[in-house]
Amino acid sequence: MATKISAASTATAYRLRRHSCFQPAHESPTRTSYVFHPLSRDINLHLYPMHRKNNLAICVLTKNRTPQVVDFDNRIDAVNSLGELDLDNKQITSRRAEERLAKKKSERETYLIAAIMSSVGITSLAIMAVHYRFSWQTEGEVPITEMLGTFSLAVGVAVGMEFWARWAHRALWHDSLWHMHESHHKPRDGPFELNDLFAFINAFPAIALLAYGFFHKGLVPGLCFGAGLGITVFGMAYMFVHDGLVHRRFPVGPIADVPYLRRVAAAHQIHHSDKFKGVPYGLFLGPKELEEVGGSEELDKEFQRRVNKQFKKSSLD
Repeated sequence: MATKISAASTATAYRLRRHSCFQPAHESPTRTSYVFHPLSRDINLHLYPMHRKNNLAICVLTKNRTPQVVDFDNRIDAVNSLGELDLDNKQITSRRAEERLAKKKSERETYLIAAIMSSVGITSLAIMAVHYRFSWQTEGEVPITEMLGTFSLAVGVAVGMEFWARWAHRALWHDSLWHMHESHHKPRDGPFELNDLFAFINAFPAIALLAYGFFHKGLVPGLCFGAGLGITVFGMAYMFVHDGLVHRRFPVGPIADVPYLRRVAAAHQIHHSDKFKGVPYGLFLGPKELEEVGGSEELDKEFQRRVNKQFKKSSLD
């Protein structure tokens, strides 16, 4: 309700007071005075005369405001529109999630095929090469010294590759070759990444050593053959543990249930979090690297987190 106030100069002034029931007995209201309307009905206000020469009379005029009309039909339509919009957004989000899952599944299948083909191919070639290396070249004779040297060096090189990979990871991949290795520390778009080229770079010396040892006789060619074999074995193990177990680019089967390899995966996951300035840079000896810098507690937490995640996934399946 809007209220307007007007004022005019009159000969008689009026003083605003409450109803006589709230006043002392000796004061009686003047019934001919102006009464506020409709306030006087609720508050019982009256005007009392005051004896002054120049006075001011105040009148209060009221005006009813037009009541606001609410269009409930339009509001219902608006609510329905919002509901339809929310439903459309949920459908779009669900569709995008399905597309991401389908894309991820396709990427995993593509990489799995590549991993199986490379593993089977390299393993078959290595077995045949070892067989023909000693059966064809020895012509029935068994060179014990050459065989011991070959297989001993193969084991030694496979172990030594862990230390080479640790040094190269720290001094090269995270330094001058970061422009290639950076793709491994970012979300992957597609089944492959630029960092995968390092596998081919390490494969070249292995192939060269194997070829030289295969086509030549003697102790030195046998040692070269063993060195190439060790690099090959390490590369295959690295692929299954690093790409399969740690980054889940393809399923690895029972490898995921080996306790130490689980700790290896947890240690490498900490490397990607940069909590200890990138440590560990190695893979298979990653847990030991973390222990040396005081990261045992963090390793235990990450290990338990991965175990719980795997358990929940198994429960849902």
